[in-house]
Amino acid sequence: MALFKDTTEKKEEKTVKEVSSSKKTGNVKQSSFAGRILSRPRVTEKAYALNTLNQYVFVITKESTKGSVKRAVEEVYGVNVEKVRIVKLPAQKRVFGKNIGTKAAIKKAIVSVKKGQTIELFKGGM
Repeated sequence: MALFKDTTEKKEEKTVKEVSSSKKTGNVKQSSFAGRILSRPRVTEKAYALNTLNQYVFVITKESTKGSVKRAVEEVYGVNVEKVRIVKLPAQKRVFGKNIGTKAAIKKAIVSVKKGQTIELFKGGM
């Protein structure tokens, strides 16, 4: 009987760990609409430099428009978006040893947020 008690205690510990890891995300809300529009934040040196100007960079899907990006960011992060700029980066050829491949094309959005508001996911800036 002692074996069964040990396994239930381990299961309880796992559930506590799962709950604590979900709290680390901060004020980000999950949405099915935003999940189809925003792929991920783009983390580069230039993106961190834009944070000081209240601008945030996201990788978005190919079908996304300025209006849909604005709606998704406002819905997920709870901020007021002033302006959205979209940039398409073309595919690039890469050499991998003797093979030639391609780096996928991406579409990114630079989102300007109202003064005084920030997205907590991006704490940085240069």
